[in-house]
Amino acid sequence: MSSKVQQLQATLAHELGGVVIGAEAAVPSLVIALVSRGHVLVQGVPGLGKTLLAKTLARTLGGDFKRIQGTADLMPSDIIGVHVFDEASRNFVFRPGPLFADVVLVDEINRAGPKTQSALLEAMEERQVSLERAVLPLPPDFLVLATQNPREFEGTYPLPESQLDRFMLRIDIDYPPRAAEAEVLARYGGLVTGSAAAGAQVARLGGALPEEARADAEGVHVAEALGGYILDLAHASRRHPRLTLGLSTRGALALHKAARITAAMRGAEFVTPDDVKEVAPAVMAHRLVLTPEAALEGVSDVDLVRALLAETPVPR
Repeated sequence: MSSKVQQLQATLAHELGGVVIGAEAAVPSLVIALVSRGHVLVQGVPGLGKTLLAKTLARTLGGDFKRIQGTADLMPSDIIGVHVFDEASRNFVFRPGPLFADVVLVDEINRAGPKTQSALLEAMEERQVSLERAVLPLPPDFLVLATQNPREFEGTYPLPESQLDRFMLRIDIDYPPRAAEAEVLARYGGLVTGSAAAGAQVARLGGALPEEARADAEGVHVAEALGGYILDLAHASRRHPRLTLGLSTRGALALHKAARITAAMRGAEFVTPDDVKEVAPAVMAHRLVLTPEAALEGVSDVDLVRALLAETPVPR
């Protein structure tokens, strides 16, 4: 069952692992995003390979790839596009911006201003852009990969809750093990080969494989009790004393889809509570807003997700 999902996972693991050392932990989340057509927020301190991971994934997926560098002076028209006057036709012609691509990497998204961040909302949710009374469709497999540094506050604009909710999941990248860092130094430490990672060749996925993986994942059964368990988690987050904002209905739906794809990745025919627990931190954590008291105490959003999982009864 679900061999195509497992094949997709193995292919991504091979291609990403050949360029980004230590990327194995991020592969399941990327498979979930690809199969569900969800967007991904990659979070971590500078210098851990967030941008390299996103660029390598984009090259593996193929299609048109564009990169947007988040800066304070980035305007919505810089990413959507503008109408310019064409002397030959004597008419205004639309010049599309980098948002009109199959894979869009928004690097340091929290450095872009609120106006530009808001311009991404419709694109991420509806896969379209409204411009001067016209609705312009984006590619059907439009995927946003955004990176941010959570510990850098100078010159940044925290993402609003409405935009965070449109990222299906968040990948947290931490410092790699010593052995992995040693391999990075050995492979990319040369003066000539130091930039080899950025231009490394990867094999592109076949266009049919993601679609076949989606069809396989659709066949995984989700029992009614499992749906109730996901709703119990959502309602528990909304009542939790250390949270001012819990899991939305969109978030519960994302958790439902992610658990189904997780079950498909292990070749199962039905979803278990363990599948929900496995993906809950990646799907739920960035959607939760802590109370000021909890933040001052040093409690993290991932800690609260784990607490919710421990407190919510599991269906038998």
